Amino acid sequence: MNVRYRVELSQAERAELGALLSGGKHAARKLKRAQILLATDAGVGDEEVARTVGVGGSTVYRTKRRFVLGNLAAALSEEPRPGASRKLSGKEEALLVATACTKPPAGRARWTLELLAGEMVKLTEHVELSRETVRRRLAENDLKPWRRDMWCIPEVDGTYVARMEDVLDLYAETPDPKRPVVCFDESPTQLIGEARLPIPAVPGQLERYDCEYRRNGTANLFVFLDAHRPWRTVKVTDRRTARDFAECMRDLVDLHYPKAERIRVVLDNLSTHSQGALYEAFPAPEAHRILRRLEFHYTPKHASWLNMVEIEIGVLRSQCLDRRIADRQTLETEIAAWQSQRNAARARIKWMFTTQRARIKLLRAYPDPTNES
Repeated sequence: MNVRYRVELSQAERAELGALLSGGKHAARKLKRAQILLATDAGVGDEEVARTVGVGGSTVYRTKRRFVLGNLAAALSEEPRPGASRKLSGKEEALLVATACTKPPAGRARWTLELLAGEMVKLTEHVELSRETVRRRLAENDLKPWRRDMWCIPEVDGTYVARMEDVLDLYAETPDPKRPVVCFDESPTQLIGEARLPIPAVPGQLERYDCEYRRNGTANLFVFLDAHRPWRTVKVTDRRTARDFAECMRDLVDLHYPKAERIRVVLDNLSTHSQGALYEAFPAPEAHRILRRLEFHYTPKHASWLNMVEIEIGVLRSQCLDRRIADRQTLETEIAAWQSQRNAARARIKWMFTTQRARIKLLRAYPDPTNES
């Protein structure tokens, strides 16, 4: 006998399903079950629901049955699926994870799935173990021992925290035209020319360019970004010496912010980023004049991500420099066009990380003044 189950949702259940569909990350099957319940509650026929949601009629029937015989949670949940039992026990999975985190065998740079499968055969009573079994168990523990990631590991001490909070407080300030906050950094770029002319794209065929290229040297980009208003500028130079840095600071004072009383500059710890660089480049009275209107705020070591201009440099590279540019003149022309367009669009960096959030997310890394050394 074919039982026809009727779905009648309460107002609270409709609201819960609506919230489920409106946001968040959920399994596609769970979302489809929610759509089935809402549609059948509205009186839509099973065949129409199956066609609209993109499922089979049996899925509609089972979802309705689990709701009527159980509850909303039962209707949305996944039913147990038949299948083979897991080949590795809990202790064996723990052993696999521990092995993957150790040094690889002598003569091998890193663990592979085949090496781990063979090692588990040696350490357990399994006669054989497939690489897919190993891969799945490692994936469940978010492990990929054949991959490595290079990272600068900072030492979070009092100096690190003080510099971090100093920069974050600057970003959180109310904009003050008399005391602007300007983020500054440099980035090298290569000048690369074509060995042969590219073939333009035509309908049905992508643009094609030769893998061979000519290396025409390098250039340096000094990038300025106002933290509180939609303004940035890029200066192209041949080098990034102390004198180049000093001339950038003079441009900042005399050209870009001539009316500012004090310019707060956020920058990293590069050796040329110092007050002494200005005295090496200019006579003492000129260096003193420039420095009286500047205030340097340094990011912590290995924490360049705190400098907002790093994000802007990434945008510049993806939007403008992600191609071959053969000479400095073309580079300056293209960057000037990008800069003009981005300023005209009033693009800004939306900075979300604050001092309060840092104290929550990095609480364990903060120094503990109660510990006696």
